[in-house]
Amino acid sequence: MKVGNQSIVSEFLLLGLPIEPNQRDLFYALFLAMYLTTVLGNLLIIVLIHLNSHLHTPMYFFLSNLSFSDLCFSSVTMPKLLQNMQSQVPHIPYAGCLTQMYFFLFFGDLESFLLVAMAYDRYVAICYPLHYTTIMSPKLCLSLVALSWVLTTLHAMLHTLLMARLCFCADNVIPHFFCDISALLKLSCSDTWVNELVIVTVGGLIVVIPFLLIIMSYARILCSILKVPSAKGICKAFSTCGSHLSIVSLFYGTLIALYLCPSANNSNVKETVMAMMYTVVTPMLNPFIYSLRNREMKGALGRVLWKKIFLCY
Repeated sequence: MKVGNQSIVSEFLLLGLPIEPNQRDLFYALFLAMYLTTVLGNLLIIVLIHLNSHLHTPMYFFLSNLSFSDLCFSSVTMPKLLQNMQSQVPHIPYAGCLTQMYFFLFFGDLESFLLVAMAYDRYVAICYPLHYTTIMSPKLCLSLVALSWVLTTLHAMLHTLLMARLCFCADNVIPHFFCDISALLKLSCSDTWVNELVIVTVGGLIVVIPFLLIIMSYARILCSILKVPSAKGICKAFSTCGSHLSIVSLFYGTLIALYLCPSANNSNVKETVMAMMYTVVTPMLNPFIYSLRNREMKGALGRVLWKKIFLCY
């Protein structure tokens, strides 16, 4: 399609990952295994929480929503990546690219807000245990999740509509494995200052404020636990908070480095590797860090397996 002397792009080519041809099958098997682990791990958590009435608490309510978000977040990019690794022409239509970008932003933002809700839940449970059931009422939990969905919808829609107004001319090669907003802005032949301004301002609020709230929540938790001179409690707190904060730092650190503090020295390969950390690695690790290491989740899994074995006999 042409307008004047410019060709308007109707599809994009995703270069994918910088992998040597002789290593493509090895990496395909690796990414397939990682994606299946993400899907099965998060589905297992959702099913266990749904089947076990003992897990119908605010903490596990947020965990089930986080698992759903992780499952969808990974599914936005991984199936297309796996398909393109086996394709000679890894293309994606213009409309499909914008759709992928929308859902990528949506589920990425949703995960961010859910991590805040989970941190707040742990803060109330540890710092105000006697008032926990009163503060974390079903109404508040539903309100927090509903607010997260509304805010993420508005934010993802804002960026998608701003991207849709841009023109893309001759260059349609995206040096990435998905339709990344930064990569698309570099390809546009229109003025992108509004898009960049929104990324820094609104995107900064969406990413930085939740990150600071999570850090503050865990800092208050640690301060509260350190007031009680119990070596076992302190070790358990540092083990739990340390693993949670490591995932939070990995998720938010790469987001901030890529979108809010981009470096001119960042190569396409470096940006792609950093994107893999929060799109593939974090959703895969979250089930193990937040749930499957939990004694109650292990107990629920054991009861479900025992029930299945008992019914078989």
